[in-house]
Amino acid sequence: MEQSLDVVGVSYRYPKAEAEVLHDVDLSFGKGSFTVVMGQTGAGKSTLLMALNGVIPHLKEGTLQGRVVLDGTDLRDFRVQTITEYVGLVLQDPESQILGRTVAEDVAFGPRNYLVPRAEILDRVAECLAHVQLTGFETRETSQLSGGQKQRLAIAGILALRPTVICLDEPTSELDPQGRAEIYNTVDSLRRSSETTIIAVEHASSDVVHRADHLVILKDGEVSWQGSPATFFRDAELVRANLVKPIPLAVMGAELVAAGLVGPDEVPLDVAAAEELVRRLLGGRELPPPAIAAEPAPATAPAGEPIIELRDLVHTYPGGYRGLAGVDLTVARGEYVAIVGRNGAGKTTLVKHLNRILDPTSGKVMVNGLDAARLEPWELAQHVGYVFQNPDHQIFSTTVAEEVRYGLKLAGLQAGEIEERIDEVLTVTGLQDVRDEHPFSLGKGERQRIAVASILALRPAILVVDEPTTGQDWAGVQAMMSLIDQLNANGTTILMVTHDIDVVARHARRVVVMNDGRVTADGPTADVLARLETLAAAAVETTQTVALSRRLWPESPAQLDEVELGRHLARVLSAGGAR
Repeated sequence: MEQSLDVVGVSYRYPKAEAEVLHDVDLSFGKGSFTVVMGQTGAGKSTLLMALNGVIPHLKEGTLQGRVVLDGTDLRDFRVQTITEYVGLVLQDPESQILGRTVAEDVAFGPRNYLVPRAEILDRVAECLAHVQLTGFETRETSQLSGGQKQRLAIAGILALRPTVICLDEPTSELDPQGRAEIYNTVDSLRRSSETTIIAVEHASSDVVHRADHLVILKDGEVSWQGSPATFFRDAELVRANLVKPIPLAVMGAELVAAGLVGPDEVPLDVAAAEELVRRLLGGRELPPPAIAAEPAPATAPAGEPIIELRDLVHTYPGGYRGLAGVDLTVARGEYVAIVGRNGAGKTTLVKHLNRILDPTSGKVMVNGLDAARLEPWELAQHVGYVFQNPDHQIFSTTVAEEVRYGLKLAGLQAGEIEERIDEVLTVTGLQDVRDEHPFSLGKGERQRIAVASILALRPAILVVDEPTTGQDWAGVQAMMSLIDQLNANGTTILMVTHDIDVVARHARRVVVMNDGRVTADGPTADVLARLETLAAAAVETTQTVALSRRLWPESPAQLDEVELGRHLARVLSAGGAR
């Protein structure tokens, strides 16, 4: 009989919670299968994975009904320590399960606790680090790893236990495109070599649509839909109803369906399929490019009043690792700049110099006309608001309102103004209804907004947001980016560090590409996203929309908006396609 992991009538309520976060869930995961679980924040995705691994109910307590059955054995009567040998779990926050001082020590930690012989431990460490592309990092201190490197290390630590089922909670949320591909190549390799069953919670639709065998959509704690990923993502209404991020080219394809040019089952999900479809519909006729409004492109070097000036900025970490290798960058007041690049390229290192979380090894940092070296961090905070990649690094109060109040009290504001600003930012960030809740009782997306709110209350001229969409569902991404857009419209200068190129295309007006501690490209968004070779060298992928437009019109400006691209194609193809 084929091995399987079965969820039978599982319902779960957290301690003191009024409602169940999972309700009567029935699922089956066959041996060697790859299932992706999607849904909005609070749908129960992470809770489901913890129930599979025994963390629920043994460590989280609460009320669990139903059964989780592995190869015919009910797991409820076993300790988490026993279940982990068979069902491994990589948590959403990699730092919560990194325990070793060095990379090798961390990967070895699990096998040591299960008394694996030393020689075999060394073999497993080498093998698992190779799987996640961390070979050569064995002696690197874990505290010096980037967020994406920590994520890969957490996966290696679970792989070292050699479980038959691996549960991954947003395993690629902090990785660059190359890193995401490497993780999913690892998933493919595991399935081929050991028939490992993989269950992953993901928000990145394009990464998994062609890889996963099975897609499960959770909504309000129940299974809303399950089946083929391609079937789901080709149905625009189904995707929208379940609050999942659509695939850009499927959005474009929906315009062709609406025009009666293709059937729903012909909607493309990748660039190659989209190009083939368009050329087939053309039948060899000419395809005119979309008209581009005659607007002057913004200058690569801002001509307005500089608010940030970096001159020959170098930063070398203890141990000799060079994070920045002579960066020159000027940002004008009111700009909206995205900083992109591979994990470890120097993006976060760069922005941490703006409020003296890091000091330069050499070079100069000017902020709002002031020499940053002459200011204390608390003085710089009046000019630069910084929202960390992990919001938990800057949250420490017992209620949401107190978290916002803390910085305002340090700034010396009067009580009346403090309360006015708290009400204002909680309303703007949609947190008014949870103002008296403990921040760590809320989801990661809400904690991200708390971190933003606490910074916005200080009304800085510059806002730095490091990976603002990490861990957010599609609705959360839209809400967060709408908020950042509004701040920029009101005059706040935005520097956004991100791997989400779809977000960059929709929102940023300038893109800075970093690679190996240097700036390798800098310019208007459409221009930079069309430099495919430069992006590839920096392990950055352009959007599906830009990639398709470059194939269709190599000599014309790149297209950023998939809806407009779809409408243009529908108009041209409906009219016969010739001009």
